[in-house]
Amino acid sequence: MQVIKGGGVIPRRFFWLFDVLVLSITFGAAYLVVPLLLPLFAPGGMLRLPWMEALSPTIGDQLPPFFDLLWIFVIVAPATLLFLEAIGNYGPLLNQSYTRIVVGGLLAPLAGLSVLALALFALRAPSWSRLFVFSFVVLAGVTLTLYRVGLRLYFRRRQNSGYYAKNVLLIGGPASVAWMERYFAEAVNRAHYTLYGFLHIGPAPHANESGIASLGDASNLGDLLISRPIHEVIAVHPTSGGVWIEAVIRDCDALGVLLRIVPESLLAERRTLRTLYPFEPLNLPAVTLAPPHWDSDALFLKRLFDIVVSGVLLLFLSPIFLLIALAIKITTPQLSVFYPWRVVGQKGVEFTGYKFTTMQPDADVVKSQLLAYNEMSGPVFKMKDDPRITPLGRFLRKYSLNELPQLWSVLKGDMSLVGPRPAFRHELERYEFWHKRKLSVRPGITCLWQVRGRNKISDFDDWVRMDLEYIDNWSLWLDFKILARTAWAVVAGTGS
Repeated sequence: MQVIKGGGVIPRRFFWLFDVLVLSITFGAAYLVVPLLLPLFAPGGMLRLPWMEALSPTIGDQLPPFFDLLWIFVIVAPATLLFLEAIGNYGPLLNQSYTRIVVGGLLAPLAGLSVLALALFALRAPSWSRLFVFSFVVLAGVTLTLYRVGLRLYFRRRQNSGYYAKNVLLIGGPASVAWMERYFAEAVNRAHYTLYGFLHIGPAPHANESGIASLGDASNLGDLLISRPIHEVIAVHPTSGGVWIEAVIRDCDALGVLLRIVPESLLAERRTLRTLYPFEPLNLPAVTLAPPHWDSDALFLKRLFDIVVSGVLLLFLSPIFLLIALAIKITTPQLSVFYPWRVVGQKGVEFTGYKFTTMQPDADVVKSQLLAYNEMSGPVFKMKDDPRITPLGRFLRKYSLNELPQLWSVLKGDMSLVGPRPAFRHELERYEFWHKRKLSVRPGITCLWQVRGRNKISDFDDWVRMDLEYIDNWSLWLDFKILARTAWAVVAGTGS
């Protein structure tokens, strides 16, 4: 897996696939371009130089059929990929200089050409087109170089903007927090890590001299990890009185947040830590507890699948979007077409999604009068014959058509096609601690509870158990099965 420090992940196997795709495109492009070049290199052509007579007396001949040349690709492509692997060009792009990227991209196809020359020598030079081979090698070198440089520029721009920066929460006594704050200011790149705030131990300090925000004491950690965008926690363990660390470990483990435990006694001069602990990302003397995560390669493919499917559906369903919008305006002209859905997603990040409007404009006001009819136990509201729903809205909900605008949230990355549902902020405030783990992953449009008869589920705990079952047993195959069953539920009209 390729991990770019501070963010930006391209699994190695997909990087190989991208290169194979680039080589395939350039191979086809060379076959299309060479016929245009042949007259220029033919005897008497503008680019026909005297030394070419000895090098390639048949350079002006017609190209063989495309499939007769595929053996060239079969030899050059693997050799090119192996050369890129050997010189480290599949390492993190942000850790490579532009010189290495350019030299590697240009030399790798030449290495493939060398292997091809050996194969031709062993096969006693069968019929082949030198112009085609050289065109393919040149195009491959330029394209491999340009797309790598473009990716590096893209990742660098996002990194410099702080997009990849991880929010770090500190836990410790006043002296430890102050030491960490100075250390981050002097030794840690802000494009990689940002101090989000700190939690104090024991009684609250009389005065907050720190430049970072105080977010309460260590007992608030569980709530903060799911309601705030915190990616990592650093707990400075004191030489005595550190019984609170057990609860910190429990909370971080339950909610899937990386925890670094730094013994206070090992905090040394900041300038020496890089030498003493070069193997630790932050160069701290830390014991790192990282809960198990989903396979990163599979996650990359899941995100790629989300982008492709949501993009295609938004394009092909646009006529249906237009028809639904017109229907809403015709039947309920006082309503807006889209309902802005302000919810909490993964790691407490709030975002605004959209659904087609299916309720009357005073729905939120009327809801307080209908709480006695709530059919769902727990923090969420559900009512079978909800009087707030418009006649058209009831039809849209029956076939889950009101959910279609959420494909935009999937394309943006706020949601996935499959995952636990996000939460309203007022619902999240009523979650029990174990409920909150459902927001440790990217939320989705559909999940297990939707395909297991959500109309029959009346206990919020059962709903959450299904979400946690999905998290604990996730695989791409499970996503595909849920999507297939969701499609059938939509066709059958068994929506809410």
